[in-house]
Amino acid sequence: MLVSKTMPNTTTETPDWLREMETILEELNEGVVVVDVQLRVIFANEALTRMGHFERGELQGRTPDAIFPREDLPHIKRQHESGHRYGRHRTKFYFPCKDGRKIPAIFSGRVIQGPDKQDYVVLTVTDISAQKGIEEQLRESNLLLQKRQDEMETELALAAHVQQSLAPHSVVWKNLAVEAYYSPARTIGGDFGVVHPQGDESLGIVLSDVSGHGVGSALVANRIYSETLHALGRKTKPGILLQELHYFVQTRIPVDGFFFTMAAARFSHDGRRLSFSAASQPPAILVSNGRLRRLESRNGILGCLSETTPSEPSIEVELSPGDRLIMYTDGLVEVFNSVDDMLGVEGLEDLILQSATLTLADMQKAILDGVSAWRHGPLTDDVSFILVEIG
Repeated sequence: MLVSKTMPNTTTETPDWLREMETILEELNEGVVVVDVQLRVIFANEALTRMGHFERGELQGRTPDAIFPREDLPHIKRQHESGHRYGRHRTKFYFPCKDGRKIPAIFSGRVIQGPDKQDYVVLTVTDISAQKGIEEQLRESNLLLQKRQDEMETELALAAHVQQSLAPHSVVWKNLAVEAYYSPARTIGGDFGVVHPQGDESLGIVLSDVSGHGVGSALVANRIYSETLHALGRKTKPGILLQELHYFVQTRIPVDGFFFTMAAARFSHDGRRLSFSAASQPPAILVSNGRLRRLESRNGILGCLSETTPSEPSIEVELSPGDRLIMYTDGLVEVFNSVDDMLGVEGLEDLILQSATLTLADMQKAILDGVSAWRHGPLTDDVSFILVEIG
């Protein structure tokens, strides 16, 4: 539309040729308005007048400056110029109501030539209030979802900091050196480890893998971790430790299908003797004089089945200076390459032999690098990994 300063001419008549089309135009659900070269309204159907709460005579003969607010006129002028340049135009804008409200609408204009050889613009006005209302609801919903996501990410970040406190820590105790590593598959996970000096008498190490991933597993792991610390504080032996924690979960966290695995090691005050007990953990590996020995689990899974209560005695092992013990959760070895071959314990043993003469820290790095090189794709399980060297 071109902004016209022509005074409204309410006596403007609808041309005869257009009257013949009125019946069809009145049947349309969309608003239709036809303007002449002076931009005077020569026809407006009932859908349009109803949209703006106008009487038909209140639009007839009027130009845009008599209908639209002053601030809208530049936009109308640009759309009119575009329509005459290209023969048509389409835009999202607002249709003014008689009471001052603005209705969001799509304006589709087309220039036509009437039988009188004069140019006219046929403008279709489609009310999109409902669509705009839905879009606004979606925006509000998205804002609420984003807010909730931000809150959850903040909570997960805090939970991740707490979870890191459950990770085993590197330590030097008397003639024993310990290197520890932990990496959850998600922000938080279900593995936990403890490296716990028991005064001057012994050093206890526990590594556990709680079933599942995410927040639920992390909460249960935290609870079992606390109970593990209490048990280690009482200088509980590895085999008894597994029994006590199994019974604790049976009685205090009786969740169907929930289970955990665990390996516990206790080094004597001089580091020359190891007591080891494990339940459904992958075998710990002892490196001594270039040879490997597996310390297998002798007990079933813990937690969900009363009949799997640990009963086998701990493994007792004599150690020598330079020996190294490797403890880990299954996330370290249950990784697959591009052809779906699993690294497995055998693959880990190869990495151990290749790095056994390195320093303890370098050996840990070499093993982790080797596992990472084997793995195809992202980490899918939590990984906990502890190396102990006897000095």
